[in-house]
Amino acid sequence: MSTSSFSARNLLLVSSSRFDGGEMFGHCQAAVQAHFAGVSKVLFIPYARPDGLSHEAYTAGIATAFNQMGIEVVGIETYADPKAAVAAAEGIFIGGGNTFVLIRDLYENGLIKPIRTRIAEGMPYMGSSAGSNMAGMSISTSNDMPIVYPPSFEALGAIPFNINPHYPRSEDNRHMGESRDQRIREFHHFNAQPVVALREDGLLKIQGNSIALHGNLPVRIFHQGKTPEDLMPGADLAFLLEE
Repeated sequence: MSTSSFSARNLLLVSSSRFDGGEMFGHCQAAVQAHFAGVSKVLFIPYARPDGLSHEAYTAGIATAFNQMGIEVVGIETYADPKAAVAAAEGIFIGGGNTFVLIRDLYENGLIKPIRTRIAEGMPYMGSSAGSNMAGMSISTSNDMPIVYPPSFEALGAIPFNINPHYPRSEDNRHMGESRDQRIREFHHFNAQPVVALREDGLLKIQGNSIALHGNLPVRIFHQGKTPEDLMPGADLAFLLEE
């Protein structure tokens, strides 16, 4: 399915569920509530399992945070048929953790195509960190260690670019490994799609062919063979959706 098939997409892509030690989703509460307005129940997919949490424990933590926003959450692990759960969902949220574990389990449960279909139909989709990575063309710009071997790096492809979440506010000059910018340049030696690097408070609201950056910090946009560009919240980012 090409990204042109997603003209009805309704995405909220969050870099991080927490910002500067605040409460979970405290920095983006209004955006989350607006995104799921009119949705009676959100299907949560806990496959990324941060710190090895069980699916049940991860869902319980997300449910508590969402309930404080007046949003009911149900975990996909409670369904005998995950595909049927996706087909019936009013909205989906995929949380953060390890992107390689997440995509492996999505493929093993046969959920990539069903989620793509629902996004194309206009169902609200929210991702945080690894879940935001999943909305892009591939997971190749994830920050995670490949602790498992997924069937493919190909993600949902609901947008014609990749996400790099948790992008640092500044580089630590004492760090002797490759910087984040260097790693993304390495990616562009072999891949053409742009990369949108979201700082910790950043989130993208993508509605059809419009895209808005929320937060207080700039987003850094990487294009193959070009100097990265920093854009502030309020800038028109619709050019990123042009194929």
